Amino acid sequence: MENLTFRIRNRKSVDGFTLLELIVTMVILAILVMGTIPIAQNAVKRQRELRLRESLRIMRNAIDEFHRDTVGACPQGALVSGNPANGGGQNIPANIGGQNVPADPRSRVVVDDCEIFGVDNLDSYPPSLDVLVEGVSVKARGLNLQVSSAFDDKNATDQNQTTDHSKIYLREIPVDPMTGKTDWQLRSSFQSADSGSWDEINVFDVHSSSDDTALNGEKYSDW
Repeated sequence: MENLTFRIRNRKSVDGFTLLELIVTMVILAILVMGTIPIAQNAVKRQRELRLRESLRIMRNAIDEFHRDTVGACPQGALVSGNPANGGGQNIPANIGGQNVPADPRSRVVVDDCEIFGVDNLDSYPPSLDVLVEGVSVKARGLNLQVSSAFDDKNATDQNQTTDHSKIYLREIPVDPMTGKTDWQLRSSFQSADSGSWDEINVFDVHSSSDDTALNGEKYSDW
């Protein structure tokens, strides 16, 4: 009797799983796999959304920094800034050239390349994203005073002379992770949030060109 019981148990171990057991196992595995696919897809999408938010933050900070550096620069009709040495520049009132114009304390230079601004760009926002990458000519904000002595052969004009530098506000135009391109949707300071195509006056804000919906239910183009 004991030998018969041993043979039956041994035979079951050799035979393995039945067809029904295999089917049940495969169904369970399929359910588990199907359940993990949406989780993995959402994880990838969430990472792309984080990259999108970071790219928008970087470009908007660059736009704001550029605009801060235009305060007191480029009076209407001028080709250069009136700010750096004498406040108003030659034949330009001081309050127009930058002497008495309040500037953001974070701005240490003033844009000196006024030819990049079109006649319609009265707000002096960057004319394009490319300008932020290529850089613009700037000068130190305010007076560039130096300590002189009786034996210093430099005159006041030489002491207050400033040097032109080129300032770059953006290392590169980031790629939109939602479209895989740098086809950002631009908006000028004269356009509303729901405006259509860009009027090419200046770059006041930037959005994604994707019409897809984010995990939170919002449109990427509304971020």
